[in-house]
Amino acid sequence: MLLTWIAEIADEPLVLEPTDRRVEWETNTWWLGMEQDGRPPSVSEVAAAFERTAEGIRLRIRERGFTGVATFYVWHDRQAGQLRCSTGSVAADELPFGGAYTPSDGLRPVIEAFLRDGHPGVVAGWHPDDVPAQAEPAAPEPELAPLAVWVRSVGPVTP
Repeated sequence: MLLTWIAEIADEPLVLEPTDRRVEWETNTWWLGMEQDGRPPSVSEVAAAFERTAEGIRLRIRERGFTGVATFYVWHDRQAGQLRCSTGSVAADELPFGGAYTPSDGLRPVIEAFLRDGHPGVVAGWHPDDVPAQAEPAAPEPELAPLAVWVRSVGPVTP
């Protein structure tokens, strides 16, 4: 199912509205979870599906005559146990994340992290019973690594 869902994104409604990024985000953002039954797809299968989807979106944007910058991007939301993807009229270094992220042309690490987690909605290494009965002063949060985000330009190609 995951591969089918990724393929269907290329044909879903698409809004490119640089003056209203909220509408872009709400229309163009997708959450993809792992199906519970059957064999999980391979990293190569998922990567190829996202490559085809990005190309389909690029062709749709070109057919519309959109002349601005557009980026298709994929990331692993570890806390939700999902792959997420979106298309926006922004450059790869201007994606609408609230924290640090690293744009990359390497999709494999994003997919590998998603497939490795294997437990949608659960953060590995944490369990509710791990919370101490008496509140203790919280230790400072460790510095999180920037979010890895696969990016693909889908806007017009300039010579």
